[in-house]
Parts: sequence; C-alpha cells; structure tokens
Amino acid sequence: MGVRAARRAAEHREVEGAVVAAEQAEQQVRDGFEKLYGTAPDGIWAAPGRVNLIGEYTDFNEGFVMPLALPHTAVAAVSRRDDGVLRIHSADIEGPVVELHVDELAPLTNTSWAAYPAGVVWVLREAGHAVTGADIHLASTVPTGAGLSSSAALEVVTALALNDLFGLGLTGPELARAAQRAENDFVGVPCGVMDQTASACCTEGNALHLDCRDLSIRQVPFDLPAQGLQLLVVDSRVKHALGDGAYAERREGCEEGARQLGVPFLRDLPHEDLDAALARLSDERVRRYVRHVVSDDHRVEQVIALLDAGDVRAIGPVLTAGHASLRDDLRISCPELDLVVSTANQAGALGARMTGGGFGGSAVVLVEAADADTVTKAVEEAFAAAGYTAPRVFPAVPSAGARRVA
Repeated sequence: MGVRAARRAAEHREVEGAVVAAEQAEQQVRDGFEKLYGTAPDGIWAAPGRVNLIGEYTDFNEGFVMPLALPHTAVAAVSRRDDGVLRIHSADIEGPVVELHVDELAPLTNTSWAAYPAGVVWVLREAGHAVTGADIHLASTVPTGAGLSSSAALEVVTALALNDLFGLGLTGPELARAAQRAENDFVGVPCGVMDQTASACCTEGNALHLDCRDLSIRQVPFDLPAQGLQLLVVDSRVKHALGDGAYAERREGCEEGARQLGVPFLRDLPHEDLDAALARLSDERVRRYVRHVVSDDHRVEQVIALLDAGDVRAIGPVLTAGHASLRDDLRISCPELDLVVSTANQAGALGARMTGGGFGGSAVVLVEAADADTVTKAVEEAFAAAGYTAPRVFPAVPSAGARRVA
C-alpha cells in the first residue's frame, strides 16, 4: 500500500471509529434511558461537534466563519412530557437525574452541565413554544475542553429533539439561534452563533461558509483526500473554559472598538480601511482586537476564493497568519498551541493555527497526506520534550450536522 493510500485508510479508520463510538453512544443512551425512566424513549437524536477552519471571534462581530462538523457527536434519547417536569441525565457525568420544572427555569441559576439543555427549554418557552417537559438522557463522544464545541452539540441535540417531539417547525438556523441564546442568556457565556450553526447545519463532505449577520450559509466542497491532503486536529489536552471572563472581555473590547469607529459591528469596517481605522484608536488593547477581527474576516474571504479556484494548498499560509493574529493580537493562544503550530510548520505542514475559543483546546494542521505521519510524530516528540501531556491527533473529516437517528 502506498503512503497516500495508507493515510486515506487511516482516515477511514478514524471515521469508522467515530461512527462506531456514535453507534455505541446511541445504544448507551437507549439502554440508559429505559433503566432511568422505565420506558423506551420517543426517539434518539445526534448533533456533532465542530472544528473551525478559519474565522475566529468573528461571529459575534457579525462577520464570517468557516467551520466543519466532526463525526464526534452528542447523542440524546428523549421523550416528551406534558406535566411540566424536565428530567435530564448524562451517561458521562456521575450524579443523579436532574429534575426541574419548566415553569421555574430561570437564567443564571444553574451552574452545572444541565444548564445547557435546560437553557434550550427555557429559550423555546420564552419564544412562545409550548414545550411542556421532557425526559432526556445524554452521552457524547465530542472531546470536552478541546475547543470542539461539546456544549453547542448538547444544546443543538436538545433543540432538535424538542423541535421534532413538539412539532415546532423550526429550521436549522432557527435552532442554532435558540441554542446560542441558551448559552448567552441562560448559561451566561456570550458566545457567537458559529458553533451552534455548524452543529445544526453542516453537511457531509463540506465546510460551511456562514455569514453571521443574516445566517446565510453556503456548503463549500472540502474533499481533501482527493487533493492528496489532510486536515489534522491536534487536541493539546489543555482544557479551556470560556465562562471565566476572558471571552467576555474580548467581546466587550470588540464592541468598544466598533463604537469608537462609528460602525454597528466590526464586520462593517472594510479591510482596506483597517490601517486608517487603527490610527484612530488610542487604546492598544482595543486596537489589537479590531485588527484581528477585521483581518480574520478577510482571511475567510481569502480561503473561500482559494477553495473556489481549486488552490487548496494555498490556504496553508492563511491559516498560519490567522494563528499569529490569535496569538499576538487577540492573545488567546497558549504555549502548547504555539508549539503545535511552529513544530508542524517546521516539519513540513502547509499551514496551521489554533482553533476555537482559545486558552487551550485544539489546533488544525493542513498537511500533504504523505507527510501526515511525519508531522504528527514531530508534534508528539516536541510535546514529550517540553514535558507536556501527549496530544491527541486525528483527521478532521467533514461530517453531517444534527439529525434524528432513531
């Protein structure tokens, strides 16, 4: 078997492994639901995590992003209730069933993992939908703390299940907005809408070009194996947490920059006007944030143009430039992620950058398929030499968005 065939076989094994894990999670939640609640669920749903190719911290600035769904999913067995009771349990977290009443749900009162699905119920009811309770049992194969949107997957799978069970008729983008509001207003994390939209709307074999202003989406073919390429996800094993204020501080800084520049959102500042706009800002912190967001919106447009032109390899330097901006302007990287990017590029990668909310989590690395093993080995050896926990490395394969599976 040639090197390229070997790498494609390895990618297939990773996908097959994720699919098997998802199938096992489906059986796990089915069996667990019956044990917990004494009856079979009305159905089983799945929603994926995501990895973002380019466009970071641009979503809440009404800009552009380009995520793709992973084969790793949150899976939920759910039954409708009509008595106002909401019961939630996770196979992944020790503890009893969390029992709540839908009439008593209130924002920022629950700090546990159950706030994510409970927040979705609250949002749907606040929007006037007659969601009268549910029994929910969850399991997830999305790595937590890796910047791969495990929380968005929980929100979206809950929203989709309730949408089906109560006949709400909401579209994928509408479910994404509801899930985002649950995280913003109920949990208290001021995230943008990218993660939830990726989980709800991505399709197999494509990356998702999302305009975060109007939620218009375009499915962009992203068949890297056909080009002899591979996109690796490197989970640094450094756990990130966005609820500690760092994310909110950067969002506030971006909003302040827009106010000072007299635009509704930083998305409204043309890239060609960036230098002149930066000269008007006296706050060095705000200036850095503005430079990152406007530049990253431009990088999304660059990547789209290159993909449309079939010049996939040329997106590598754009990814690396994005990492430099996240590291130096937004300042959300960490030594482990910087080591991934520098080591991968030195070992022959076409480009690399951290992905997700930062302060840990994962990086994406674009490589020639023939070089994937070499780059992976170099990163693993660099982590060992630095005394870091060994990273998890796997190929990112564009996968399906949220769906009912049983």
